[in-house]
Amino acid sequence: MSAEALQTDTDSAARRGFFYALAAYLLWGFLPFYMKAVAHIPSTEVVAHRVVWSVPIAGGLLLLLGRTADVRTALRTPRTLAMGALTAALITVNWCVYVWAIGAGRALETALGYYINPLFSVFLGAMLLGERLTRAQAVAIALAVAAVAILTWEQGGLPWVSIVLALSWGFYAFFKKTLPVGPAQGFFLEILLLAVPAVAYIAWLQASGTGHFGGTGVADAVLLLCAGVVTSVPLILYANGAKLLRLSTIGIMQYIAPTMIFFAAVFIFHEPFSTEHAVAFGLIWVALAIYSWSMFAGRRTAAAG
Repeated sequence: MSAEALQTDTDSAARRGFFYALAAYLLWGFLPFYMKAVAHIPSTEVVAHRVVWSVPIAGGLLLLLGRTADVRTALRTPRTLAMGALTAALITVNWCVYVWAIGAGRALETALGYYINPLFSVFLGAMLLGERLTRAQAVAIALAVAAVAILTWEQGGLPWVSIVLALSWGFYAFFKKTLPVGPAQGFFLEILLLAVPAVAYIAWLQASGTGHFGGTGVADAVLLLCAGVVTSVPLILYANGAKLLRLSTIGIMQYIAPTMIFFAAVFIFHEPFSTEHAVAFGLIWVALAIYSWSMFAGRRTAAAG
């Protein structure tokens, strides 16, 4: 194959990856509107339905692609099962806090949490993997800490929603890298492990008459059935996009969803936005600009070397 043909294939793959990732981040950006629609349902029940209805979607895709061998191997490997259980627990915490926060009118805090996340991941790499922080990365992390400090002073307490979301997703991504399976197989393993307690919890709710699946009308049942789609589809799109794109490209694109959540929280949900919020988010945006610049500068240096 000629160099031109190879370049064409590479460019085509990158374009596909870009649109996969863009679709995923846009869907995540619109997710708060779904969460508002189910805000009258307890967050734990919504998360249980996210798990249960994701199983047939993710499982069907793996069957279609013929990628079930890794899952079968993982189910017979205690170490992989234990790591899958850990990542499943972390994503459950993340989902529960996120679903609750949107319904409780704290979408602004969720946006801040996902803005902080890439900076926390860099910090995590330095603390746990011994990766050296560049000066720009250290400045970006310091600005993020300053933003959290400002909000802590303004609220009279830590913005715990933002912190829990950043920590749970950061550790989830960190430990997920150790799973010896692909991202789609890993996601299916996680929801498979969560499916048994999720089904038991839903069955208990329905038996006690407090469940919202069918007992409170067709609308709630349809909304809860959609939980699998809104959970699985963006994750599957993201997994396919991440395989085809440079890490730096994905790094920049991950700001799309929290930016959409931020604008929805302020201009559509009309959540309070104080001067302190403006200063804190300003610091976060400066921090992310510095962090993004450091990524591109590092890539150019590596290419020149």
